[in-house]
Amino acid sequence: MVAGETSGDLLAGRLLSGLRPQLPDALMHGIGGPNMAQHGFVSDFPMEKLSVRGLFEVLAHYREIKGIQIALRDQLLAERPAVFIGVDAPDFNLGLEAQLKSAGIPTMHFIGPSIWAWRGGRIKKIARAVSHMLVIFPFEEEIYRQAGIPATYVGHPLAQVIPMEPDQVAARVALNLPTHAPVVALLPGSRMSELKYNAVAFVAAAKLLLQRDPSLQFVAPMAGEAQHRYFNELIAQAGLQDVQIKVIDGQSHRALAAADAVMVASGTASLEVALFKKPMVIAYKMMRASWHVLRHMGYQPWIGLPNILAQEFLVPELLQDAATPQALADALWQQLQDGAHRDYLQRRFTEMHHTLLRDTAGESARAVLELIAQSPRRA
Repeated sequence: MVAGETSGDLLAGRLLSGLRPQLPDALMHGIGGPNMAQHGFVSDFPMEKLSVRGLFEVLAHYREIKGIQIALRDQLLAERPAVFIGVDAPDFNLGLEAQLKSAGIPTMHFIGPSIWAWRGGRIKKIARAVSHMLVIFPFEEEIYRQAGIPATYVGHPLAQVIPMEPDQVAARVALNLPTHAPVVALLPGSRMSELKYNAVAFVAAAKLLLQRDPSLQFVAPMAGEAQHRYFNELIAQAGLQDVQIKVIDGQSHRALAAADAVMVASGTASLEVALFKKPMVIAYKMMRASWHVLRHMGYQPWIGLPNILAQEFLVPELLQDAATPQALADALWQQLQDGAHRDYLQRRFTEMHHTLLRDTAGESARAVLELIAQSPRRA
């Protein structure tokens, strides 16, 4: 298996929770993180090496990432595993999967690349690379089947992990946050590149919000110690170290449960916010050269998963130059003040949660076992 970042590790951990009891003695290895390790997964390379986002940012690390891909490919071709499962990270995994599939090794991809949002031409590459696709949004199953790719809708693992009615008071007590003051969670991203472009704008927006309401409490969960240090460095360099923010390692779900509203970088985290039924502002900034290329490649007017699933702008999206501290502060303030809209979002997000709720661990494990059973006897 290969997961390339924190969200992929979380999703893969759910799959393994269903698969490990069925294959208690199997060697499960590749690239992964702590959630996968809890189920006996062995990571042959550090997952952080793959956690790079943006066209030009990837180029700077291309040689190292390509070297890891080649080394893993050679290892797997020699080993001939019962199945290879690529978890998201399509730019890394699809090329690897194509080579393994052509050598007769069954390949499964967990989380279909967003061909319905951009780069739809990848469907042909996916067909060459993937024996079976596990998809996490209900509309995706038919898209892949029409392209001749076997697919199974397994629901979104996060819909099982996140409670339908989060306990806000318990989360605040656990984080030592006031139970009555308004709380805002800041999630500028789990990758270093995301922190580089989003962290300062998020904290500068927090500073402006504190001028409007000094009672506001801010909490910023970091994906790990390295991200925590880098976040603090960026804020100090920007002269914002005096803004009172509770920076914590991990515990992002607890922070979301505690929050009244959230400022979040686009990606899986925005769906997590929706599943916690919280008002949010979605923001995203990246290297300017990457932005100029990517902004012309989308098929839909939305980039945030809650808006894509709803097929409308349920929550604001502020991208690149539009994601100024003032604009972020204004949009977040509106989310905090509009009680009727908060109630509406809670209803819509609850409906979304029910749609995405399946026995993801069990369904995906069954699909993996069926793929192994259907495969020709390995050499």
